Amino acid sequence: MTNPSPLSSKGIPTDERLILALDVATPDEARELVMKLGDAVKFYKLGLQLFMAGRYFELIDWLHERGKQVFVDLKFFDVPETVAAAVRQLDGSKVSFATVHGNDAILEAACRANPGVRILAVTVLTSLDQGDLDDLGFETDPQTLVLSRARRAMEIGCGGIISSGLEVPALRRELGDDTGQFMIVVPGIRPVTNQIQGDDQKRTVNVEEAFRRGADYIVVGRPIRTADDPLEAAEAIQRTIASVFETSP
Repeated sequence: MTNPSPLSSKGIPTDERLILALDVATPDEARELVMKLGDAVKFYKLGLQLFMAGRYFELIDWLHERGKQVFVDLKFFDVPETVAAAVRQLDGSKVSFATVHGNDAILEAACRANPGVRILAVTVLTSLDQGDLDDLGFETDPQTLVLSRARRAMEIGCGGIISSGLEVPALRRELGDDTGQFMIVVPGIRPVTNQIQGDDQKRTVNVEEAFRRGADYIVVGRPIRTADDPLEAAEAIQRTIASVFETSP
């Protein structure tokens, strides 16, 4: 039966619903930020910047030793067997999520390659809007494309999707919340008034909006990393998340 409220009913600890994007230049900077944030953040996303900096798997192990969950955000996209081979490299690495960006065959190969890692299918990047889709030759709107890719990802057996918070209400109407452990992870989280200079995110929502629309997790980067006090910024977001789930029926 579909949950009558869009609020996620999955049994995820409230303080693990925040994922911090560790988009910094070096593993040493990443460790410094993690130590500064302490218990305020339990889940970290490691992307391409840190991958290219080296010692990526050492950092994964270091985070795991400190009780942190890890999300590998490398958006694997290549021929299916190459993607499968890449996903197999995560075997035994204690990674919770990994992103794949591709067609059905690529997603299927990734899901088969390593059942211990939850594959998240990328729907439409939050840095893209309707104008970008038009430029890329997609004769559709972002929501229609997100819903189509989400349905296919679920049918294939992916562990979830990456989606802008703008499309989450439609996803919840279509997918419900009784879909096992199929997760909706929302990046592009910004303050109510987005004043981040040089921001490349276009389809954004704030923390409370994301969860009230039905997100299972949110990914936050610059609003914490570039804050005058990153710890206070992370703790404030955690308080907002706790308030949403504590005050909802």
